[in-house]
Amino acid sequence: MNYWDMLPEGCIAEIVSHTTPLDACRVALVSPAVRSLADSDPVWDKFLPHDYRQLIARAVENQPIHQLLSASPSKKDVYLSLADHPLIIDAGDMSFSLDKRTGKKCFMMGARALAIVWGDTPRYWRWRSDPGSRFGKAIELLDVCWFEIHGRISTSLLSGDTGYTTYLVYKLATRRYGFEHLPLEITVGIVGEESIKRNVFVDPEGEVQRENVTTPGRMDLFHNFRAAQPRPLVASSVNAGSQNPRTRKDGWLEIELAEYYNKEGENRELEISLWELKGQHWKRGLIIQGLEIRPMGGK
Repeated sequence: MNYWDMLPEGCIAEIVSHTTPLDACRVALVSPAVRSLADSDPVWDKFLPHDYRQLIARAVENQPIHQLLSASPSKKDVYLSLADHPLIIDAGDMSFSLDKRTGKKCFMMGARALAIVWGDTPRYWRWRSDPGSRFGKAIELLDVCWFEIHGRISTSLLSGDTGYTTYLVYKLATRRYGFEHLPLEITVGIVGEESIKRNVFVDPEGEVQRENVTTPGRMDLFHNFRAAQPRPLVASSVNAGSQNPRTRKDGWLEIELAEYYNKEGENRELEISLWELKGQHWKRGLIIQGLEIRPMGGK
């Protein structure tokens, strides 16, 4: 006996709307009648962020979502489009998408949205067309001694009561140097408040050196605690992540920077900073698409 079919239609829709998008897709397999309810607009409207219309209004023209909206789509279709096709917004400086499993908001600050020291000096950095970048362009490091990048985003854009992970999304040029010997220093935190620092190697050739680099004392203590027992997320906390670059599905590399827990109703500025100043040596060959912020465990 299928107990779902015994429930009133309104009850089924209400129950499913309080689950997750993944659960709704599973429930839809129960029967054709339940599928029509699990796929209905009232259910999927609950999974869409409350401000998704405002974010779509900030999109640049001629994207998949615009073609979809012209055909009077269902809310589920809108959801899946935003999950499968990152939406380029704010004159091409940022992208917005949904984590497909949870519906949580994801953002990437493109290189043009970042404050890059010497970034407007052609001798040190250059812009290059890159069809593999969702923004159509990336910025390539030609030669600098002073490496410093900052990106800021309002926490009000992020999903509330959600743990996020921040990433640098990049490539490495064939001719490169400087990043295999010393790590980048990283901070992720609220502007004006103390942030936990850590080190990351962006060049896989720096793997041997990693074992000989220690992070600041606070981080050493934190890692000891983490090794001893599972680490709970604390509201508005920043935590260390993996130091290993990995290849994404789009062919770019990404390296985890730090975690941040965004409380519901927060409206502050989250700043991500990367720099290397101590070595005082020249660096070349880092190609940056942007800084990405997505829910922990999301892809």
